[in-house]
Amino acid sequence: MTAATIRPRRSALYMPASNAKAIDKAKTLPCDAVILDLEDAVAPDAKPTAREQAVAAVKAGGFGRRELVIRVNGLDTPWGEDDLKAAVAAGPDAILVPKVNDGSDVARYDGRISRAPEHTRLWAMVETCRALFHLDDLAGAAKTSRLTCLVMGTNDLAKEMGAKLTGNREPFFAALGLSIGAARAHGLAILDGVYNGIDDAPGFERQCEQGLAFGFDGKTLVHPTQVEPCNRVFTPSDDEVAFARAVIDAFAQPENAAKGAIRIEGRMAERLHLVQAERVVAIAEAVAAA
Repeated sequence: MTAATIRPRRSALYMPASNAKAIDKAKTLPCDAVILDLEDAVAPDAKPTAREQAVAAVKAGGFGRRELVIRVNGLDTPWGEDDLKAAVAAGPDAILVPKVNDGSDVARYDGRISRAPEHTRLWAMVETCRALFHLDDLAGAAKTSRLTCLVMGTNDLAKEMGAKLTGNREPFFAALGLSIGAARAHGLAILDGVYNGIDDAPGFERQCEQGLAFGFDGKTLVHPTQVEPCNRVFTPSDDEVAFARAVIDAFAQPENAAKGAIRIEGRMAERLHLVQAERVVAIAEAVAAA
């Protein structure tokens, strides 16, 4: 694994596609991904305009290294079909689809975007109670589709569950952990849900740290001020990178070729830690190269 084969997704910023100024601003922000939103952030009467502006933004480009994603409305809404057709024609890096419950939903969306450019991937929101009981099936659909990333929709999940979305998110520990497990089992990236407290910087950073501890690749954001602290938390520290390189170097030594576990800087490292170390270095190199 190298920097060339991994793409940082530390920060994915939702921008309402109905707001032309917000779209332009996104081109100047240090986020790893921009999600042009046609769904939750856009009022019903503004959705046609948002669709047109999202398509125009993708075709115009200017987002540099940022991954560009269009989040469409669901197929069960009056706007879903038109959104998908427009997104397919625009050809963003990915199309993010909402309210996905299982593998059959992934297949349905995948069929709708079959004419999109080869580089356009499928991302899916995990935000329904039904999805929680079909996570392996949902993530497993990656084998036969363009699915590459899951995105937690914790606001919608809280609404369906009737749960309180506290800062520490205790009611969602099972949902978060199982979603990550399903993503990793099928080789998918996975992004944490949003933090609604725009003015609560300490709370936001704590939740970023929690998301990192859970194993998320990054976090979805609702405001530009959240980008910098999110990037900082999800970027491997110098100490982490140095130790990861030490693990890689140690296992590369001929005398350790047949060993399953070795001692490195006073710590025990198994071959499973070698895989983790390679990922840390790859992320750090990809961030540095961006």
